[in-house]
Amino acid sequence: GKIILAGEHAVVHGSTAVAASIDLYTYASLHFPSPSDNDNTLKLQLKDLDLEFSWTVQRIKDAFCDRGGCNASSPTSCSPETIKIIAALVEEQYIPEAKIGLAAGVTAFLWLYTSIQGYKPAKVIVTSELPLGSGLGSSAAFCVSLSAAFITLSDSVNLNFNHQGWLMFGESELELVNKWAFEGEKLIHGKPSGIDNTVSTFGNMIKFRSGALTRMKSNMQLKMLITNTKVGRNTKALVASVSERTLRHPDAMTAVFTAVDSISNKLATIIESPASDECAITEKEVLVEELMEMNQGLLQCMGVSHASIETVIRTTLKYKLATKLTGAGGGGCVLTLLPTILSGKIVDSVIAELESCGFQCLIAGIGGNGLEI
Repeated sequence: GKIILAGEHAVVHGSTAVAASIDLYTYASLHFPSPSDNDNTLKLQLKDLDLEFSWTVQRIKDAFCDRGGCNASSPTSCSPETIKIIAALVEEQYIPEAKIGLAAGVTAFLWLYTSIQGYKPAKVIVTSELPLGSGLGSSAAFCVSLSAAFITLSDSVNLNFNHQGWLMFGESELELVNKWAFEGEKLIHGKPSGIDNTVSTFGNMIKFRSGALTRMKSNMQLKMLITNTKVGRNTKALVASVSERTLRHPDAMTAVFTAVDSISNKLATIIESPASDECAITEKEVLVEELMEMNQGLLQCMGVSHASIETVIRTTLKYKLATKLTGAGGGGCVLTLLPTILSGKIVDSVIAELESCGFQCLIAGIGGNGLEI
């Protein structure tokens, strides 16, 4: 998964932003049936949602009658004609109306599987620690985990499966996974930035500005309390509202975006600088807290906060903790830095108070490993 540590919304207007991986994972497993199983279907099981989708391999072949063979080593975009074909396959699954948003994810699955593995029978099982649609990059983690599983058992990579435990892809394999995952993200979001899948694949942190991504190496272990307000938000509408405010108050909003750019760059410098001892770590955490608070104040200036976000801020402020929204705002998730010197008892008290408001609380390490297989 991923969070935006600093710079959301302002990045659309030319400022720098910083994104980081979180150690909440999506897991995908790929199983091929043996000949004795006599199973000629492709199945996708979303275990957390208790849903399973299946198609006969023949049905998929018939649908893609004019399509050439698969090429795992050459990521390609799904054409409008193929999107229509996949949409028909997805419609046959009768996804419940309450979960119709999953159709885009199933579409991405079918494109990635048939593009990388072709028309083999298989069972794919996906589980996730990430809440859906909350701004934590759940769709990117889904696409990255699927792409990695399919590529691992393709002819495009050569891995030593005698190794016990987790394996790590090399740089070229990670690039390949990232490119395929981006193609999946395009089917889910239309015009994604590529930030979410890049953070999910490579882990650690990324600084981005005007479409250019720079991978960072964190030198401090940050821990965050992530509060999911469970309030849905319309990202496009929130981005549009910031743009409209910018048209009404160009000078003021330009100053806001310039300040955010400064905060993002300062944050990146602090995180990348080495910390020699516990005292230095504590000092760096204080600086991070101040930058988070300033960033949140500027997000309020942009008009993207929400009553639920303000409730989280007021609650954590009682415990002298720094909090900011992450992502689009208007609900979604909120970050609270948990300093290394903070006692577990205080963390428990904060969580209890937030959960009593109906929020979901998750604790995550920031900037860890990305893809593991």
